[in-house]
Amino acid sequence: MKKILIILCINFVFGVNFDELREMYLKDSKYWSKTLVDDGIEYEEIGALPSMPPYPYYNPYSESKVELGKKLFNDPKLSSSNQIACASCHDREFGFGDGRKLSYGHNRALGKRNSPSVAMSAFGIEKFWDGRAKNLEEQALMPILDEREMAFDPDSAAKKLNNIEEYKILFKEVFGSEIITKELIAKAIATYERSLMPQNSRFDRFMRGNSKALSDKEIWGLHIFRTKARCMNCHNGVSFSDQKYHNLGLTYYGRKYEDLGRYLVTKDVNDVGAFKTPSLRLISQTKPYMHNGLFPNLRGILNAYNAGMFHPKPNDNQKDDPLFPKTSPLLHKLNLTNEELDALEAFLKTL
Repeated sequence: MKKILIILCINFVFGVNFDELREMYLKDSKYWSKTLVDDGIEYEEIGALPSMPPYPYYNPYSESKVELGKKLFNDPKLSSSNQIACASCHDREFGFGDGRKLSYGHNRALGKRNSPSVAMSAFGIEKFWDGRAKNLEEQALMPILDEREMAFDPDSAAKKLNNIEEYKILFKEVFGSEIITKELIAKAIATYERSLMPQNSRFDRFMRGNSKALSDKEIWGLHIFRTKARCMNCHNGVSFSDQKYHNLGLTYYGRKYEDLGRYLVTKDVNDVGAFKTPSLRLISQTKPYMHNGLFPNLRGILNAYNAGMFHPKPNDNQKDDPLFPKTSPLLHKLNLTNEELDALEAFLKTL
Protein backbone atom coordinates (compact mmCIF):
# COMPACT_ATOMS: atom_id res chain seq x y z
CA MET A 1 0.00 0.00 0.00
CA LYS A 2 2.84 2.39 0.89
CA LYS A 3 4.55 1.65 -2.46
CA ILE A 4 1.35 2.45 -4.34
CA LEU A 5 1.01 5.77 -2.52
CA ILE A 6 4.61 6.69 -3.37
CA ILE A 7 3.98 5.97 -7.06
CA LEU A 8 0.80 8.06 -7.00
CA CYS A 9 2.68 10.96 -5.40
CA ILE A 10 5.40 10.77 -8.06
CA ASN A 11 2.85 10.80 -10.87
CA PHE A 12 0.72 13.57 -9.36
CA VAL A 13 2.69 16.66 -8.35
CA PHE A 14 1.61 20.32 -8.22
CA GLY A 15 -1.91 19.19 -9.11
CA VAL A 16 -0.64 17.64 -12.35
CA ASN A 17 -1.08 14.02 -13.41
CA PHE A 18 2.07 13.45 -15.44
CA ASP A 19 0.99 10.02 -16.68
CA GLU A 20 -2.19 11.47 -18.19
CA LEU A 21 -0.28 14.32 -19.86
CA ARG A 22 2.30 11.92 -21.30
CA GLU A 23 -0.40 9.63 -22.64
CA MET A 24 -2.30 12.53 -24.22
CA TYR A 25 0.69 14.11 -25.95
CA LEU A 26 1.78 10.79 -27.40
CA LYS A 27 -1.51 10.71 -29.30
CA ASP A 28 -2.37 12.56 -32.50
CA SER A 29 -2.75 16.29 -31.81
CA LYS A 30 -6.50 16.11 -32.53
CA TYR A 31 -6.83 14.36 -29.16
CA TRP A 32 -4.90 17.02 -27.23
CA SER A 33 -6.59 19.40 -24.81
CA LYS A 34 -7.70 22.75 -26.17
CA THR A 35 -4.99 25.33 -26.77
CA LEU A 36 -5.33 28.60 -24.86
CA VAL A 37 -4.93 31.61 -27.16
CA ASP A 38 -6.51 35.05 -27.30
CA ASP A 39 -9.75 35.62 -29.18
CA GLY A 40 -9.30 35.92 -32.92
CA ILE A 41 -5.91 34.18 -33.04
CA GLU A 42 -5.54 31.65 -35.83
CA TYR A 43 -2.80 29.15 -35.15
CA GLU A 44 -1.30 25.89 -36.32
CA GLU A 45 -0.63 23.15 -33.79
CA ILE A 46 2.99 22.48 -32.86
CA GLY A 47 4.59 19.19 -33.85
CA ALA A 48 7.57 17.35 -35.25
CA LEU A 49 9.39 18.79 -38.23
CA PRO A 50 8.95 17.16 -41.64
CA SER A 51 11.69 14.94 -43.04
CA MET A 52 12.46 17.56 -45.70
CA PRO A 53 12.27 21.37 -45.50
CA PRO A 54 9.98 23.15 -47.97
CA TYR A 55 11.76 24.50 -51.05
CA PRO A 56 10.16 26.99 -53.49
CA TYR A 57 9.44 26.06 -57.10
CA TYR A 58 11.77 28.82 -58.33
CA ASN A 59 14.75 27.42 -56.43
CA PRO A 60 14.35 23.65 -56.03
CA TYR A 61 16.51 21.47 -53.81
CA SER A 62 19.57 19.56 -54.94
CA GLU A 63 22.31 18.12 -52.77
CA SER A 64 25.01 19.72 -54.90
CA LYS A 65 23.34 23.13 -54.57
CA VAL A 66 23.26 22.76 -50.78
CA GLU A 67 26.98 21.92 -50.77
CA LEU A 68 27.79 24.91 -52.99
CA GLY A 69 25.68 27.15 -50.77
CA LYS A 70 27.48 25.85 -47.69
CA LYS A 71 30.85 26.64 -49.27
CA LEU A 72 29.72 30.17 -50.15
CA PHE A 73 28.16 30.67 -46.70
CA ASN A 74 31.53 29.96 -45.09
CA ASP A 75 33.71 31.81 -47.62
CA PRO A 76 35.00 35.31 -46.62
CA LYS A 77 35.71 36.03 -50.30
CA LEU A 78 32.16 37.38 -50.48
CA SER A 79 33.27 40.35 -48.37
CA SER A 80 35.38 43.28 -49.53
CA SER A 81 38.02 42.55 -46.87
CA ASN A 82 38.19 38.80 -47.56
CA GLN A 83 37.73 38.37 -43.80
CA ILE A 84 33.99 38.15 -43.17
CA ALA A 85 31.68 35.31 -44.21
CA CYS A 86 27.99 34.70 -43.60
CA ALA A 87 29.13 32.18 -40.98
CA SER A 88 30.95 34.94 -39.08
CA CYS A 89 27.60 36.04 -37.65
CA HIS A 90 25.75 32.74 -38.08
CA ASP A 91 27.88 30.14 -36.37
CA ARG A 92 26.66 26.52 -36.07
CA GLU A 93 27.97 26.37 -32.47
CA PHE A 94 25.65 29.22 -31.51
CA GLY A 95 22.55 27.80 -33.20
CA PHE A 96 23.49 29.77 -36.35
CA GLY A 97 23.57 33.05 -34.43
CA ASP A 98 26.79 34.42 -32.96
CA GLY A 99 26.27 34.72 -29.21
CA ARG A 100 26.66 38.51 -29.16
CA LYS A 101 24.21 41.31 -28.49
CA LEU A 102 25.33 42.92 -31.73
CA SER A 103 27.69 41.53 -34.34
CA TYR A 104 30.97 42.95 -35.57
CA GLY A 105 31.28 43.48 -39.31
CA HIS A 106 33.51 45.34 -41.76
CA ASN A 107 36.35 47.18 -39.99
CA ARG A 108 34.84 46.05 -36.68
CA ALA A 109 31.72 48.11 -37.28
CA LEU A 110 28.99 47.16 -34.82
CA GLY A 111 25.65 46.05 -36.23
CA LYS A 112 22.35 47.62 -35.25
CA ARG A 113 20.49 44.43 -34.31
CA ASN A 114 21.16 41.00 -32.88
CA SER A 115 22.01 38.41 -35.53
CA PRO A 116 19.00 36.09 -35.77
CA SER A 117 19.57 32.39 -36.25
CA VAL A 118 19.28 31.30 -39.88
CA ALA A 119 18.17 27.83 -38.82
CA MET A 120 14.54 27.27 -39.86
CA SER A 121 15.03 29.65 -42.80
CA ALA A 122 12.88 27.38 -44.97
CA PHE A 123 9.79 28.52 -43.05
CA GLY A 124 8.10 31.86 -43.63
CA ILE A 125 8.69 34.18 -46.55
CA GLU A 126 9.85 37.66 -45.48
CA LYS A 127 13.24 37.77 -43.74
CA PHE A 128 15.10 39.85 -41.14
CA TRP A 129 13.66 41.16 -37.88
CA ASP A 130 11.71 43.78 -39.84
CA GLY A 131 10.86 41.65 -42.89
CA ARG A 132 12.61 43.96 -45.32
CA ALA A 133 13.70 41.05 -47.56
CA LYS A 134 10.79 39.68 -49.58
CA ASN A 135 12.32 36.19 -49.62
CA LEU A 136 15.41 34.22 -48.64
CA GLU A 137 17.18 34.76 -51.95
CA GLU A 138 16.91 38.54 -51.49
CA GLN A 139 18.05 38.23 -47.89
CA ALA A 140 21.16 36.27 -48.89
CA LEU A 141 22.63 39.24 -50.77
CA MET A 142 21.79 42.04 -48.34
CA PRO A 143 24.58 41.33 -45.80
CA ILE A 144 27.11 41.35 -48.65
CA LEU A 145 25.98 44.85 -49.62
CA ASP A 146 25.57 46.24 -46.09
CA GLU A 147 28.44 48.63 -45.26
CA ARG A 148 28.40 47.50 -41.62
CA GLU A 149 28.58 43.83 -42.52
CA MET A 150 30.49 42.57 -45.57
CA ALA A 151 30.69 45.96 -47.30
CA PHE A 152 30.84 44.63 -50.84
CA ASP A 153 28.84 44.81 -54.03
CA PRO A 154 27.19 41.46 -54.95
CA ASP A 155 28.08 41.98 -58.62
CA SER A 156 31.71 42.52 -57.62
CA ALA A 157 31.56 39.41 -55.46
CA ALA A 158 30.31 37.44 -58.46
CA LYS A 159 33.11 38.87 -60.59
CA LYS A 160 35.64 37.79 -57.96
CA LEU A 161 34.29 34.22 -57.98
CA ASN A 162 34.37 34.15 -61.79
CA ASN A 163 38.17 34.37 -61.50
CA ILE A 164 38.33 31.22 -59.35
CA GLU A 165 38.39 28.03 -61.41
CA GLU A 166 36.99 25.85 -58.61
CA TYR A 167 33.88 27.99 -58.34
CA LYS A 168 33.39 28.05 -62.11
CA ILE A 169 33.38 24.23 -62.11
CA LEU A 170 30.98 24.02 -59.16
CA PHE A 171 28.51 26.54 -60.60
CA LYS A 172 28.64 24.68 -63.92
CA GLU A 173 27.75 21.44 -62.14
CA VAL A 174 24.90 22.97 -60.13
CA PHE A 175 23.38 25.52 -62.50
CA GLY A 176 24.72 24.46 -65.91
CA SER A 177 26.53 27.76 -66.38
CA GLU A 178 30.14 28.78 -65.81
CA ILE A 179 29.06 32.42 -65.64
CA ILE A 180 28.59 33.19 -61.96
CA THR A 181 26.01 35.87 -61.15
CA LYS A 182 24.77 37.36 -57.91
CA GLU A 183 21.40 35.71 -58.54
CA LEU A 184 23.00 32.26 -58.66
CA ILE A 185 25.04 33.03 -55.54
CA ALA A 186 21.81 33.96 -53.77
CA LYS A 187 20.06 30.77 -54.89
CA ALA A 188 22.89 28.57 -53.65
CA ILE A 189 23.16 30.28 -50.24
CA ALA A 190 19.37 30.27 -49.80
CA THR A 191 19.22 26.56 -50.58
CA TYR A 192 21.84 25.83 -47.94
CA GLU A 193 20.06 28.01 -45.39
CA ARG A 194 16.79 26.18 -46.06
CA SER A 195 18.53 22.90 -45.29
CA LEU A 196 19.28 24.07 -41.73
CA MET A 197 16.31 22.36 -40.13
CA PRO A 198 17.24 20.72 -36.78
CA GLN A 199 14.77 17.84 -36.85
CA ASN A 200 16.27 15.47 -34.30
CA SER A 201 15.54 17.38 -31.09
CA ARG A 202 14.17 15.51 -28.09
CA PHE A 203 10.84 17.21 -28.69
CA ASP A 204 10.74 15.85 -32.24
CA ARG A 205 11.67 12.37 -31.05
CA PHE A 206 8.85 12.49 -28.50
CA MET A 207 6.39 13.70 -31.13
CA ARG A 208 7.40 10.73 -33.30
CA GLY A 209 6.53 8.29 -30.53
CA ASN A 210 9.60 7.99 -28.30
CA SER A 211 7.79 8.11 -24.96
CA LYS A 212 11.02 8.45 -22.98
CA ALA A 213 12.46 11.39 -24.93
CA LEU A 214 10.90 13.94 -22.55
CA SER A 215 10.82 13.96 -18.75
CA ASP A 216 7.64 14.55 -16.76
CA LYS A 217 8.77 18.11 -16.07
CA GLU A 218 9.33 18.80 -19.78
CA ILE A 219 5.94 17.39 -20.75
CA TRP A 220 4.35 19.60 -18.11
CA GLY A 221 6.23 22.51 -19.67
CA LEU A 222 4.85 21.54 -23.08
CA HIS A 223 1.35 21.64 -21.64
CA ILE A 224 1.95 25.01 -19.99
CA PHE A 225 3.32 26.32 -23.31
CA ARG A 226 0.05 25.38 -25.06
CA THR A 227 -2.25 26.59 -22.29
CA LYS A 228 -1.59 28.87 -19.32
CA ALA A 229 1.50 30.58 -20.76
CA ARG A 230 -0.40 31.48 -23.97
CA CYS A 231 2.81 31.03 -26.00
CA MET A 232 0.79 29.70 -28.93
CA ASN A 233 -0.50 33.22 -29.59
CA CYS A 234 2.70 33.79 -31.55
CA HIS A 235 4.87 30.66 -31.38
CA ASN A 236 2.93 27.97 -33.19
CA GLY A 237 3.24 25.48 -36.04
CA VAL A 238 6.21 23.16 -36.52
CA SER A 239 8.51 26.18 -36.79
CA PHE A 240 7.22 27.65 -33.49
CA SER A 241 6.60 31.01 -35.18
CA ASP A 242 3.51 32.67 -36.64
CA GLN A 243 5.85 34.57 -39.03
CA LYS A 244 4.08 37.80 -38.03
CA TYR A 245 5.23 41.04 -36.38
CA HIS A 246 4.49 42.09 -32.80
CA ASN A 247 5.46 44.94 -30.48
CA LEU A 248 6.73 43.56 -27.16
CA GLY A 249 7.27 46.98 -25.62
CA LEU A 250 10.98 47.04 -26.44
CA THR A 251 11.02 49.97 -28.88
CA TYR A 252 12.82 52.30 -26.42
CA TYR A 253 11.08 55.19 -28.14
CA GLY A 254 13.05 58.42 -27.77
CA ARG A 255 15.80 56.63 -25.82
CA LYS A 256 19.25 55.14 -26.41
CA TYR A 257 18.14 51.81 -27.90
CA GLU A 258 15.27 53.17 -30.02
CA ASP A 259 14.34 50.89 -32.92
CA LEU A 260 11.06 51.37 -34.77
CA GLY A 261 11.19 47.90 -36.30
CA ARG A 262 8.75 46.99 -39.05
CA TYR A 263 7.64 50.62 -39.36
CA LEU A 264 10.97 51.49 -41.01
CA VAL A 265 9.92 49.19 -43.87
CA THR A 266 6.18 49.80 -44.18
CA LYS A 267 5.79 53.36 -42.77
CA ASP A 268 2.55 52.09 -41.23
CA VAL A 269 2.10 53.57 -37.73
CA ASN A 270 0.61 50.25 -36.61
CA ASP A 271 4.02 48.66 -37.21
CA VAL A 272 6.03 50.94 -34.92
CA GLY A 273 8.15 48.74 -32.68
CA ALA A 274 6.95 45.51 -34.24
CA PHE A 275 9.47 42.73 -34.91
CA LYS A 276 9.10 39.33 -36.50
CA THR A 277 8.39 36.36 -34.26
CA PRO A 278 11.53 34.19 -34.23
CA SER A 279 11.41 30.42 -34.25
CA LEU A 280 12.02 28.83 -30.87
CA ARG A 281 13.96 25.96 -32.42
CA LEU A 282 17.52 25.79 -30.97
CA ILE A 283 16.56 28.51 -28.48
CA SER A 284 18.92 27.22 -25.79
CA GLN A 285 21.84 27.91 -28.17
CA THR A 286 20.83 31.30 -29.58
CA LYS A 287 21.22 33.70 -26.65
CA PRO A 288 21.24 36.64 -26.16
CA TYR A 289 17.64 37.22 -27.13
CA MET A 290 15.33 39.73 -28.83
CA HIS A 291 16.13 42.06 -31.72
CA ASN A 292 18.54 44.07 -29.56
CA GLY A 293 20.12 41.15 -27.70
CA LEU A 294 19.37 42.77 -24.35
CA PHE A 295 18.16 39.56 -22.69
CA PRO A 296 21.19 37.42 -21.77
CA ASN A 297 19.29 34.33 -20.65
CA LEU A 298 16.07 32.46 -21.25
CA ARG A 299 14.72 32.76 -17.72
CA GLY A 300 14.88 36.54 -17.93
CA ILE A 301 12.62 36.50 -20.99
CA LEU A 302 10.18 34.10 -19.31
CA ASN A 303 10.01 36.37 -16.27
CA ALA A 304 9.28 39.35 -18.52
CA TYR A 305 6.49 37.50 -20.34
CA ASN A 306 5.09 36.34 -17.02
CA ALA A 307 4.88 39.96 -15.91
CA GLY A 308 3.10 40.92 -19.14
CA MET A 309 6.17 42.34 -20.89
CA PHE A 310 6.53 46.12 -21.13
CA HIS A 311 3.82 48.75 -21.66
CA PRO A 312 5.58 52.13 -21.74
CA LYS A 313 3.50 55.26 -21.22
CA PRO A 314 4.05 58.50 -23.16
CA ASN A 315 5.45 61.48 -21.31
CA ASP A 316 3.87 64.94 -21.61
CA ASN A 317 5.72 65.64 -24.87
CA GLN A 318 4.65 62.32 -26.41
CA LYS A 319 0.92 62.23 -25.64
CA ASP A 320 -0.08 63.41 -29.10
CA ASP A 321 2.73 61.67 -30.95
CA PRO A 322 1.18 59.32 -33.56
CA LEU A 323 4.38 57.24 -33.61
CA PHE A 324 4.39 56.46 -29.90
CA PRO A 325 4.51 52.64 -29.93
CA LYS A 326 1.71 50.49 -28.55
CA THR A 327 2.55 47.15 -26.98
CA SER A 328 0.66 44.18 -28.43
CA PRO A 329 -2.63 43.47 -26.64
CA LEU A 330 -1.68 39.78 -26.68
CA LEU A 331 0.67 40.44 -23.78
CA HIS A 332 -0.79 40.27 -20.29
CA LYS A 333 0.26 38.97 -16.88
CA LEU A 334 0.37 35.17 -16.84
CA ASN A 335 0.71 34.49 -13.10
CA LEU A 336 2.89 31.44 -13.63
CA THR A 337 4.43 29.98 -10.47
CA ASN A 338 8.17 29.41 -10.16
CA GLU A 339 7.57 25.69 -10.66
CA GLU A 340 5.60 26.36 -13.83
CA LEU A 341 8.34 28.66 -15.13
CA ASP A 342 10.89 25.94 -14.41
CA ALA A 343 8.84 23.43 -16.38
CA LEU A 344 8.31 25.84 -19.29
CA GLU A 345 12.03 26.60 -19.48
CA ALA A 346 12.82 22.89 -19.36
CA PHE A 347 10.45 22.24 -22.29
CA LEU A 348 11.91 25.05 -24.41
CA LYS A 349 15.35 23.52 -23.98
CA THR A 350 14.11 20.30 -25.61
CA LEU A 351 13.70 22.21 -28.90
